Amino acid sequence: MTPVGSATVQDHVALAEIELCGELIIAASAALEDRLSQDRIDEVLLGIGWG
Repeated sequence: MTPVGSATVQDHVALAEIELCGELIIAASAALEDRLSQDRIDEVLLGIGWG
């Protein structure tokens, strides 16, 4: 059985990862090129506080 405290931390991390993926998907869908450049990925990550 998982302690209650660690489940909360895992949920928080999972939600942050979902937000990160969502922001990258939105940026990719709006991109004119086939792939996001490393610079654009960095912009997205910095915009949500991951950089």
